[in-house]
Amino acid sequence: MRYLNAVALLLVIVGAVNWLLVGIAGVDLVAMLTGDTFGETNPISTLIYVLVGISGLILLPVLARWATAPQTASA
Repeated sequence: MRYLNAVALLLVIVGAVNWLLVGIAGVDLVAMLTGDTFGETNPISTLIYVLVGISGLILLPVLARWATAPQTASA
C-alpha cells in the first residue's frame, strides 16, 4: 500500500503542477507532452487525467488519517 500511495502522490503532484502552469502561463503540460494543443485530448492524455483523478481518490484516506491524528507537542 505504501508504494501505491507514493505513486498516487506523484501523480497528484503532476496534476497540481499542470494546473499551476495552466493558471500562470496558460500551458497544459499534459497536452504538450502528448502532442496536443491546450484543451485537446487523446487517449494518452485522457489516461493521464484519469490516473491523476484516481490518485486523488486513493489519497483521501491518507488525508483523513493525517487530519484526525493526535497532535504531538513540539519542543
